[in-house]
Amino acid sequence: MKVLRSSFFTFGLACILTTNSGMLKAANLVTEDYPPFNILNPKTGEVTGMSTEKVQELMKRADEKYTITAYPWSRAVQMAQNNAETCVFSTSRTPGRETFYKWVGPLVKNNWTIFARADDTRHPKSLEELRTYVIGGYRNDAVAEFFSLKGFDTDLANADADNPRKLLAGRFDFWASGELLGLNILKQQGLTKMIVPLFTFNQVDMYLACNLGLSQEKVDKWNQILKNMDKDGTSAAIEKKYK
Repeated sequence: MKVLRSSFFTFGLACILTTNSGMLKAANLVTEDYPPFNILNPKTGEVTGMSTEKVQELMKRADEKYTITAYPWSRAVQMAQNNAETCVFSTSRTPGRETFYKWVGPLVKNNWTIFARADDTRHPKSLEELRTYVIGGYRNDAVAEFFSLKGFDTDLANADADNPRKLLAGRFDFWASGELLGLNILKQQGLTKMIVPLFTFNQVDMYLACNLGLSQEKVDKWNQILKNMDKDGTSAAIEKKYK
């Protein structure tokens, strides 16, 4: 049993599904629009994508009742940290986040990439060569946190989709984002000829990051199911659909 909906269409309705008072609450799985890993249909509120399909299969094999709901990323992160039976995906597992969640995964790998205006004559090839520039990102994102922790000057938007226009307007010098996400945003906005990738500087694993109150027994069970999905080829088949 499942429900897929976006927060933009729920109008305050509860996201946790229960069938009656004698049954356990459903797992509340929250995410953001982060193609191709999590893809929100703005008309229907349905969430699909590479990570989403893996999570759906995981819940099916675990015989879990669940909801998947899309929110702005900052809100989704806060919900997973503060609300019981809540997990957020696709979440980069970084040292700074390690103690805030119980981790299920990895679900997918994500390359971190620097983007630039196509007409920019500056061509940095390493992080050190970016030191004198302002880097664009978005709030509570692992890429932006990476640059902030390393002392870079950053300019943070509320959503990554805002950054191409900010880059073209000269609000910052270079844009740091997930490779596939950045390319997808540029394609949607018709900017693939105006903004181009320069270089990839990191690769991280992305997880289902769960509230610390989630039982360790359930976390262990879910992790084992994901391992089985990798072994039997299910995960690879899902990934192939989005490449």
